[in-house]
Amino acid sequence: MAELNIVREHALGIVKARKIAFKWAEQAEQEFAMQCTYVQGKHMDEVDFVRSGVKGSLTVTRTHFELRAHLGFLLGAFKGTIEAEIVKNLDALLEAPAKKAAVKKTHSG
Repeated sequence: MAELNIVREHALGIVKARKIAFKWAEQAEQEFAMQCTYVQGKHMDEVDFVRSGVKGSLTVTRTHFELRAHLGFLLGAFKGTIEAEIVKNLDALLEAPAKKAAVKKTHSG
């Protein structure tokens, strides 16, 4: 069984990170037919996701995202492609708030 472990640091805080995690879960459900369960905690949230051949979780804190997934035998052959797609989607979601902050700084100062 192939495993994925992707970590992304951020400086968004838990509220903004939570919004990104919700968006990520929505994308996973729509684009990859994942069944996602979101569990919100005081200092950490977790999105559990599953579909045929994939099971994992996305842990969300005020400072980082950590995605862990187990790929079944058939999907394990596509580990590199799957990992690249997840990284691309997560990085795009994390980039959006950074661009907004940069635009605000440019216009206000």
